[in-house]
Amino acid sequence: MGKKTKKDSEPPPKDTFDPLLVESKQAATVVLMLDSPEEDVQTRACEAIYKFAEKCDDNKALLLELNAMPALLKLISSEDKVVRRNATMSVGVMAVHSEVRKLLRKSDAIQQVIKLLAPEEDTLVHEFASLFIASMANEFTSKVQIFEQDGIEPLIRLLADPDPDVQKNAVEAVCLMLQDFQTKAAIRELNGIQPLLDLLRSEYPVIQEFALVSLARCTEDTENREVLRELGGLEKLVEFIGTPEFNDLHVHALLVMSNCLEDTESMELIQSTGGLQKLLQFAAESTIPEVQQNAAKAMTRAAKNSENRKIFHEQESEKTLIQLLESDNVQVQAAACQTIAIMSENLLSKAAIGELDGIGPLVKLLNSDNGEVREAASLALANLTTASANNCTEVVAEKGVEPLINLVSDTKEGAQANAAVVLTNMASDEIMRTDIQSRGIVSALTSPLLSKNVVVQSKAALAVAAFVCDANSRAELRTSGGLAALTKLLTSGNEEVRRSASWAIVVCATDTPTAMEVSKLGGLETLQEIEQSSTRQNQFSQAALDRLLDSNLPAKYALTGRLGPMDVIQDGFYDPGQLKPGGKFQTLEEYSKVKPEPKRPILLVNTKAPESQASSPVPVPSEVDMKTESKVSVKSSRSNVRGRKESKKEREEREERERQEAERLAELQKVQAEQSSTWHPPADQALETYITEIITNVSPLPTTREQVVAIAQFVSDKMGGPVERGQLTNFSYELPISQLKHDLESNIIPIGKITAGIHYHRALLFKALCDNIAVGVSLVRGEYGRAWNEVMLTDDEAPGAPKFPPKEYIVDLMHEPGRLMRSDCADAVNYQKL
Repeated sequence: MGKKTKKDSEPPPKDTFDPLLVESKQAATVVLMLDSPEEDVQTRACEAIYKFAEKCDDNKALLLELNAMPALLKLISSEDKVVRRNATMSVGVMAVHSEVRKLLRKSDAIQQVIKLLAPEEDTLVHEFASLFIASMANEFTSKVQIFEQDGIEPLIRLLADPDPDVQKNAVEAVCLMLQDFQTKAAIRELNGIQPLLDLLRSEYPVIQEFALVSLARCTEDTENREVLRELGGLEKLVEFIGTPEFNDLHVHALLVMSNCLEDTESMELIQSTGGLQKLLQFAAESTIPEVQQNAAKAMTRAAKNSENRKIFHEQESEKTLIQLLESDNVQVQAAACQTIAIMSENLLSKAAIGELDGIGPLVKLLNSDNGEVREAASLALANLTTASANNCTEVVAEKGVEPLINLVSDTKEGAQANAAVVLTNMASDEIMRTDIQSRGIVSALTSPLLSKNVVVQSKAALAVAAFVCDANSRAELRTSGGLAALTKLLTSGNEEVRRSASWAIVVCATDTPTAMEVSKLGGLETLQEIEQSSTRQNQFSQAALDRLLDSNLPAKYALTGRLGPMDVIQDGFYDPGQLKPGGKFQTLEEYSKVKPEPKRPILLVNTKAPESQASSPVPVPSEVDMKTESKVSVKSSRSNVRGRKESKKEREEREERERQEAERLAELQKVQAEQSSTWHPPADQALETYITEIITNVSPLPTTREQVVAIAQFVSDKMGGPVERGQLTNFSYELPISQLKHDLESNIIPIGKITAGIHYHRALLFKALCDNIAVGVSLVRGEYGRAWNEVMLTDDEAPGAPKFPPKEYIVDLMHEPGRLMRSDCADAVNYQKL
């Protein structure tokens, strides 16, 4: 056997192309290589594109222009694992670019990529496929596609993947998907809450953060919170918050806790395990302001539930909140104030905050440079002082009155409204009310009454009702321009504002000067319009109209045609006749400016001489005082922004306040000018003589019946005597009255100067005289110059017989003076008609 020789290698087939190593530095060339049928070329091209796209967004945009996406999307479904992996990496990186996502939404890319999340795929495929889903989930339309293509389940499965990059991308995608309400229900059904809780133990903060944000969003759903409790999630959150090395993530954990604590069940569970006490201690001891702020916000949300407020009180949470008020961070201060405002709805908490000296820190915060803090602090005080005399006393003791009065004119509308509420609460105590009045609260309330905010307007009107309860304060309201602003609020389109303004009018219009001023400002006409409206009228507007008329008897008689026994005519009363529907009621001064005319005269009841009018005139500030006040007000409005840059909104609010202040001062000057030229009605010496005679001769009579008869005969004697029935047309009274108009050069005629009068003249004089000796008489206006008096008298004709109830009589002043006619008899009916 011969020696074997080495067999020569066979030459390559003639139709095979020798391997060619291509080196390209142009992206366009590589994009073309994606269409190669060779898997090795596809692999290298995808890898090169991935590296190129990962460098910057400009490269991604260039690849988009080169139309690389269609080829890449085709390759992610390749049968070759390496090609599929590299193509997925490229698509995942490219999807980070917004313009790329815009193109991808028009394709079925999401459906293709979701298939790549299958368990059998490579870890790198999972990483970049989940990155792709996370990028696409930024847009709402893509969220819908991901949900409809069943993309939630594989994402939840990847949360437990051992690779941290896969976990990060998956949890980010889930976090974004949870912005949609459908996903919140799906994650519960797919048992996705437990994997999210497990990620809290991750070594990577970014994964923990996404997990916490995801939990915060899914716990917005009540059923998800229930599942979280069952899984022991509350205990894990408390443990997480108590871990110092997780300080940067405590804010997110508190957001989750905030959602959970809305449920009473969660509160009871965390209380029973001691977790609530740990949370309160953590909030008080934390050195991170943002953490303290969010802890307070969590308590605020939880405290909206009355049962939760009880639990917080049992844990003495008030101590923690008061401690937070001492923080140097304005956000923490504001959050703590808001929590106290909610907690004070619990009576025990309200009392506890006062007992723990919590009022003092709140009063200090009223002077804060931060508007949000001032608003929150005033809100807390508003709730704390409601129905709490002790807390009101504490505010005074802590010298909170001045800051509150200053706050009424603050640039923050919420602070204005809250300050008005606090002061209104304090006004329930007479001593406090007097002290606050002496500090100028009535004038200060003019500013919020002029506000454009309906809440501020309403609260300011209620404050006016609380403080304007005596003659001096009502005079101050008139001179400060507040009454004009208050009257204007009656025309508001807001029902609450109209109701509050009406109530303030009820309180203010208890004296004639204020009632007359309201009428002069158009309040009477406004209230009449409201009463005629089926949608705007309410009990408060009706009460305001009644009070206005009761304090302004001339208007009452002109509008209603009747004055009751309790409506006592006093000096300054006048009868301009029946007011026509829609007509404007004018003041006596306005009537005095009209030249004598042949119309019905205005009858005046007035015995006081001009020099005896208003012995203590209403004080009106001088021009120097008003300018000083204006400067002080502007300085005060700017002091809140001293030491910090004034925002555009604050500057606009300050300019608006300065404009309103200028308008108020102009109104003051107008009032001053008007007061210097005040017109006084002429004195009626004849009437004064009549009254003296009645007091001397009639008042001593033993019975009311005798007094009524005597006054009736007296009136008849002074006004022309009896007139026979049927002879009234021959009774000459018009010529003497016309002569009086000519002599007085006025349409206003004092009732005592009339020597020939008919029904309406005599009835008015009879009522005026009776009122001076406390004989209860009604004055009723009829038609065609008729008027009569009604009096309630007991039947004393039969001694020993029952005298009550009294019967109504009409008093004859024309035909048989002193005759008393039963109101339902024929003679009485004829007396009332022409």
